[in-house]
Amino acid sequence: MILKIGRCLLKLTIFEAMAYVCLMSLLILLGNWQLSRSHEKAALLAQQERNLHAPSIRLDLDEAQALENLRYRSVKLKGRFDGKHQFLIDNQIRHGKPGFFVMTPFFPENSRQAVLVNRGWIALPAQRSTLPDAALTRTQTVIKGRINQLPGVGWKLTGAEIPTDTWPALVQVIDHRVLSEKLGYPLAPFQIELDQNSGEGYLREWQVSEAVISPEKHVAYAMQWFGLALTLTVLFFWHSCKKHE
Repeated sequence: MILKIGRCLLKLTIFEAMAYVCLMSLLILLGNWQLSRSHEKAALLAQQERNLHAPSIRLDLDEAQALENLRYRSVKLKGRFDGKHQFLIDNQIRHGKPGFFVMTPFFPENSRQAVLVNRGWIALPAQRSTLPDAALTRTQTVIKGRINQLPGVGWKLTGAEIPTDTWPALVQVIDHRVLSEKLGYPLAPFQIELDQNSGEGYLREWQVSEAVISPEKHVAYAMQWFGLALTLTVLFFWHSCKKHE
């Protein structure tokens, strides 16, 4: 295949032409995908920022709602704690000290399912074999807090989501389906981080999680893919273009 462009002749085989088209299509597709991810991430962060400053909502656990729309929204719920069945999330470090997050199921009034309330961080006792006392002074109460995704970890070991048999139960990773099975009643797929001014809590230093990859990084990755597409085009023409004699 020979194509004439100005003073240049492009001498191509079918294989070379197809390889160029396939690689260019792939690079452009990857660049467009990164731009799409940038727009999605920006919209998500904007939604979370609005939620942080929005008034409290009336949360109905029995209505399915996307966590992206609820995350960081303030809530006020009247109901009762299930103080006999609490979970301690192990290996939580605060200010250089090991401890646990205390997760207590809470039943809002007239709800068929519970939600885990993160009552904060409590230090590990001097003896590892002794669990901290996380008993409640009252179970029927009104709580205030904010909705967030369940605590996660970078690496999940096999069986880390399985709690111990005794109460309070130790667990490494929260899986609401596994804990729901142990409890015998449904759990919402998110947590409520107990407000700093609410009682029945421990150390609470709630933060806003940063995106693993920011919208700007997605754009930078897109430019890299488009840059590779441009480089491929230049090399392709340099290799194929011959001066017309």
